[in-house]
Amino acid sequence: MQRFGEKLRTLRKQRGMTLKQLAQAIGHTTHSHVSELETGKRRPSLDLALRLARFFDVSLDQLVKDELELD
Repeated sequence: MQRFGEKLRTLRKQRGMTLKQLAQAIGHTTHSHVSELETGKRRPSLDLALRLARFFDVSLDQLVKDELELD
């Protein structure tokens, strides 16, 4: 799960979203929390990881497993 933040940032930027826009889109979090997830300062809860995977239409495995790449 070391690459979670990197993958999250990639997905967010591919959609052209700001940290604040992503936080609002997935709900129950703030732009500073998303920033901490992207920089690796925090790890997501299972609920948040699932919401992010659904939002970006990727599997949870793709998002959290370091050996799997994003499509």
